[in-house]
Amino acid sequence: MNIAPVHIDALQSLGYTEAEARFLYIVATHSGYFVARQFLAFTEAHWGKRTALFWEKLHTKRHARTECFPKSGTIYHLFSRRLYRQIDRENIRNRREHEIEYIRRRIGMLDFVLLNQGYQYLETEPEKTRFFCGQLNVPKHFLPSKMYHGRKSSHPTVRYFVDKFPMFLVNAASAPVVTFTYLQGHEGHLTEFVRHLETYLPLFRQLSAFRFLYLARVDAHFQKAKELFDSLVTIPLGSDVSTDLLRYFQIRKTWDLGRYTSLSEADLIFRNQAKTRFAGQRFEHLYRAWKVGRMADSDIRADFGGDRPNATVHFTAEVLSRFAVPEQELEVER
Repeated sequence: MNIAPVHIDALQSLGYTEAEARFLYIVATHSGYFVARQFLAFTEAHWGKRTALFWEKLHTKRHARTECFPKSGTIYHLFSRRLYRQIDRENIRNRREHEIEYIRRRIGMLDFVLLNQGYQYLETEPEKTRFFCGQLNVPKHFLPSKMYHGRKSSHPTVRYFVDKFPMFLVNAASAPVVTFTYLQGHEGHLTEFVRHLETYLPLFRQLSAFRFLYLARVDAHFQKAKELFDSLVTIPLGSDVSTDLLRYFQIRKTWDLGRYTSLSEADLIFRNQAKTRFAGQRFEHLYRAWKVGRMADSDIRADFGGDRPNATVHFTAEVLSRFAVPEQELEVER
């Protein structure tokens, strides 16, 4: 993470130390919200005079407010337009108030960034659009977007990458490869994850290679998330997948009709492998529609075929830890 010195200087001009300025820059850019443990770990200090002065500056300068939640404790929210203006983030939506579930996810996103400060992040909407449209020549209409209607203007505003999940580049042999992230919320289902993938799929289709990192506090949904990602992204972007899918459907239909003797050993081996590869609701619906004639072979080829080169896609699921320095590594403030 390379923070421009001019931004650090701008925050220091508001009365913050260099360490405080760096922390506030990261919070404002990636979250808007933070909790005490994150600041204490970042500055490697316990509660004391230094931290008390920091909280006092935030409140007396009206740069942040505290919000208390029964199960989440005290959360600090950077809301000052002036503070965001100092680092060219005046129009970022992190300044606005949000519901607790949104805030929890932002705290998690900040944990990830603080734990991975060495990555080259695409921090803002302009940086992301320049990278995809300028460097990778992706037409803008393929980017995930959302339209906002202003109160004072009849002209809607189109914003891109409004989810603001951390996105960073990994240097590859030929060109930088982008890593997308998604942080699972506290909900016990993956409906929102599916919507997120569907929103990004038009962009994914334009990329020759990318990585996707699924993050959660626990690993309860890892297997299902991998299955959904394969079903919605990896398999559709694979090469010649339509031929394999149609072969699987033919073999499965033959098996369902009880015509076992017409299947070769190779067919049975292929069937067992394809059951895992084409697992998930989407392929079940496709099979049922194809089996009764509501979907033709040509429809399958149109959805999964084409001349687009095979994309290199990597999916990883990781448990997201909380950013906190072990107590024995901290020095008590005097």
